[in-house]
Amino acid sequence: MSFNTSSRQLSKTDEAPEDVPSQEVTPLDSPEAGTPEAETAETETPEAETAEASVPEAEAPEADAAEVEAPEVEDEVEAEAEADPEPEAAEAPEVPDVPEAKAPETETPEAQTSEATTSETETPGAETPEAEGPGAEASDVDAPESAVTPRPRRWRRVWGGWREKYPVAARVLWWTTTAVALAVVVVALLMPTQADKVRVAAFVRLPVEAIFGAALLIVLPRRPRIAVAVLAGLGLGALTVVNFLDIGFNEYLGRGFNVVLDWSLFSDAQGYLQDTFGKGGALGIAALAVTLVIVVLALTTMSVIRLGNLAARNTETATRTTLVLAIVWVTCAALGVQYAPGIPIASEHTMQALQFKTEQVRRTLRDEAEFAKIAKKDDFADTPPDQLLTGLRGKDMMITFIESYGRSAIEDPVMAPGVDATLTAENEKLTQAGFAAKSGWLTSATYGGSSWLGHSTFMSGLWISNQQRYRTVTAGERLTLPGAFKKTGAWDTVGVMPGIQKAWPEQKFYGIDKLYDSHNLGYKGPKFSWSTMPDQYALTAFERLVHSKKHDKPLMSTIILTSSHQPWAPIPELVPQDQVGDGSIYNAIEKAGKKPGDIITDSAKSKQEYGKSIQYSVSSLINYLVKYGNKNTVLIFLGDHQPIARVSGNHASRDVPVSIVAKDPKVLDKIADWNWADGLQPQQDTPVWKMNDFRDRFLTAYGSTPAP
Repeated sequence: MSFNTSSRQLSKTDEAPEDVPSQEVTPLDSPEAGTPEAETAETETPEAETAEASVPEAEAPEADAAEVEAPEVEDEVEAEAEADPEPEAAEAPEVPDVPEAKAPETETPEAQTSEATTSETETPGAETPEAEGPGAEASDVDAPESAVTPRPRRWRRVWGGWREKYPVAARVLWWTTTAVALAVVVVALLMPTQADKVRVAAFVRLPVEAIFGAALLIVLPRRPRIAVAVLAGLGLGALTVVNFLDIGFNEYLGRGFNVVLDWSLFSDAQGYLQDTFGKGGALGIAALAVTLVIVVLALTTMSVIRLGNLAARNTETATRTTLVLAIVWVTCAALGVQYAPGIPIASEHTMQALQFKTEQVRRTLRDEAEFAKIAKKDDFADTPPDQLLTGLRGKDMMITFIESYGRSAIEDPVMAPGVDATLTAENEKLTQAGFAAKSGWLTSATYGGSSWLGHSTFMSGLWISNQQRYRTVTAGERLTLPGAFKKTGAWDTVGVMPGIQKAWPEQKFYGIDKLYDSHNLGYKGPKFSWSTMPDQYALTAFERLVHSKKHDKPLMSTIILTSSHQPWAPIPELVPQDQVGDGSIYNAIEKAGKKPGDIITDSAKSKQEYGKSIQYSVSSLINYLVKYGNKNTVLIFLGDHQPIARVSGNHASRDVPVSIVAKDPKVLDKIADWNWADGLQPQQDTPVWKMNDFRDRFLTAYGSTPAP
């Protein structure tokens, strides 16, 4: 609050007695208001005092000047203040408010001197704390704009108050969040891409990327620093998500995540989860995955921002620390210091990961054009029909894939005893029925999943190791094994594929005339997790719908069995052949079976159940062959890939067993030079071929002539 005072009124201040009996204020508009101005200043209301207290710096220069010109006034005011140090503040509210008090620009120097001096001599009892009392509005009016201090945001005021009230807790929280931010950044920079390498030693290293990042954030101004921190945090979060995908893909498919090709596999993964855990469970897992991605991105971004701001506030300490760490990193890198064998202290993990992913993208883009050229070259594409497969004319052919039937099933110490016993028993059945078999090894183009890559590699004679190659080859006119039989005109081609649950345009590429998928095999029983029907039923339906019918030509049948597909729970059981019916008998078996969630998360149980599923599939197939096969039946059966790493092991091969079974000895005589093992079980020293080599070797062995 300010008063419109004249110099003539101030002159009365010099004559005012020192022992003023009363400081009662007379209303300003009263004709008796003749109180000296010094007294008026002392008895101002709290509103006025607040206003003046809020702008001492703005009025200080003028007040100093006034002090030089009128020292007597200052001395007299100080004397009055000493005489009465505590004005009667209780009477101040009786003073009426003067809302139009806006004359700071018209006040005389003497008036400003009086106000400034009075503000200096006010006692604590007359002040308003923090200048935020009722007179705060008055200060907004009287104070110049340059002197107005913006109020802090609400959350800052709340945090500041909490910090003052609980200083120890605030310090603990500060150190905890800083430590978490540092841990998040270090873990993100050093995270391995394989599950078996995730151990403490992997994270006790010095990442060079953190040193470069700290140096950059220290020298940047505030706004560029925050922008760079946000971009770096998001990039680090994205890299962390890709690292998690690498771990998952290595665990299931035996390879890392391809950032160009593998996005299309998520729809298949969603279908697998839905078949395994139900629709609700699949949606829950998908929602959890999305939430985790958001949390990871947010954590890495906030962590980098926090550490950057901390370094900026402590530039000297941060600079020294960064220099020391840089020296340590260079020294460790030069000397090859390792925390543990194969784990150097000086880490370049993130840079190497980025380089690998960049090179992977380049290779993938180059591979598309190169593979398109390779796919066009086919030694048997122009072979005349009468020169194809002459050694198998009149034979009923069956090419059968057993899901996830890999080398580990025969050699792993946990699974091998049961599987080997089954193979021995089934081989005896074949011998008693007049069949013979030879077996070898093929190296699959895929691992742990993506069965269609194994199928297409085996039947096309090309190495189909990714989805891009699969799309390229199936869009062309490459001669497949079923297609070769069809081209001769001597066979009818049929496909029995219970795992196909939607449109399958690849039917034309494979040269299959008639397809029986999950919808037209007449099955009325329950699904067994991912598998739409038991293998025994699928083979029985094949016999009922196809094989038992009269045909003008022999059959070339492609059959894909699915009961050994993960998660290997529940597993069907063999039932008497005359009770298979429409599959309703499997309702009780499915209900009594084990739950997928109890098996898929336990490695030991997964191995046990996987072995049982292979035994079931092999037994179903051999039982069918013994019951319905004849002297003209030739069966080729093999696995499409190894099971996931949790079952086959982290460093298992990609080999799968393959067998050819026939009653006619001439069929096996034609492959005598292959040096395959007798029976259904290949030996450790049995030759191993790449799976894509089988087509040309098979066509050549059975009378096909390559065309120039």
